Amino acid sequence: MISISFFSHILEQLNVMEYLGTYLNHGVTKVVMASILTFYLLPWMLLIFGFLSSLLIVIYYRNSKLKTDCSDDFWDNARQTWAYLYDLYARMWHGYELHGLENIPEGPGVVIFYHGAIPVDYIFFVARYFILTHRMCVSVVDHVLHKLPGFKLLLEFLKVLHGTREECMNALKNGELVGIAPGGAREAFFSDKTYKLVWDHRKGFAHLAIDAKVPVIPMFTENIREAYRAPKERKLSRWLYDTYRLPVALLFGGLPVKFRTYIGEPIPYNPNMTVEELAEKTKTAVQNLIQSHQQIPGSMWKALLARFDKPQKVD
Repeated sequence: MISISFFSHILEQLNVMEYLGTYLNHGVTKVVMASILTFYLLPWMLLIFGFLSSLLIVIYYRNSKLKTDCSDDFWDNARQTWAYLYDLYARMWHGYELHGLENIPEGPGVVIFYHGAIPVDYIFFVARYFILTHRMCVSVVDHVLHKLPGFKLLLEFLKVLHGTREECMNALKNGELVGIAPGGAREAFFSDKTYKLVWDHRKGFAHLAIDAKVPVIPMFTENIREAYRAPKERKLSRWLYDTYRLPVALLFGGLPVKFRTYIGEPIPYNPNMTVEELAEKTKTAVQNLIQSHQQIPGSMWKALLARFDKPQKVD
C-alpha cells in the first residue's frame, strides 16, 4: 500500500497543502468575523424591528382616517396582530414559556420584574398575556425610549407610560395591570450574570401599590441575561448614566436561548404594611424567583442547550 506520508509529500510538491491552509485560514477568519459582527449587530436589529412596527402602526392609523384619540376598540385588531407576531418570534427563537399566569388578578395590580440588558422577555410576556386574556399590560419605561423619533404612536398603541405617579394611578383606577422594573436601565447595564438586583433603594412602586390598594406581582424570566448582555461596568459608563442619564453601553448577544417567564404569588395589599416593608418584601420575592429558576452564574451555552429540554407545563 502507498503510505499516507507519500500522498502528503506529493501534495506538498504541488503546493496544494499551502493553498489549502491559506484557504482554510481565510475561511475561518471570515466565519469568526461574521460571528462577532452578528453578535453585536443583533441587538440593533431589535431596534430596527421596533421602527418597522412603528411604521406599520402609523400606516394603520392613517388608513383609518381617524381624527380623534385612538380608543381600545380601534386598536384591537392591530394589537392582536402585533401580539401574534411577537409571540411567534418568542416561540420560534426562544421556545418561550409562561408559567404562573393564575397569579395575576383579574383586576388591577403592579407587576415587578427583573430588567435584562434588553427586556425582550417582558415584550413577550405582554404579547402572550394579551393573547390569553385580551388585556393589555400598561408599561412604564425609561424616558429615553419616549425621545426616540417616530415612536410616539407605537408607545401609545402599546400603552407605554412615562411613569408619572398620576399616569400610573389612573391606569390602576381603570382596573389595568401596570408593569414596572425598579432597576430600569441601571439594572440593564450594571447587573451581570449573577442576576443581582440593582434597585438603588427605589420604592416608588411600593408607594403606588399602597396608595392604589392593589397587589404586587413579582416576575422573572430565566436566561434573560444569557440572550443579551452588556459589557462589564466601567467607571465612565456609570458616571455618564448617573450624571446625565445617558445609557451608553455596547450590548451584544441575540442567541436563541431558552426563555421561561415565572410569575410569583402576589403580595396582597395590607394597610398595615409600610412602603419600606413592601419594597423589601417585593425585592425578596423577585430574588427568590431568580434563585429558584436561574442557574447562577448564568451560562450562555447551558441556556442554549436548555432549548432541547422537555417543555414544562405551560399556562
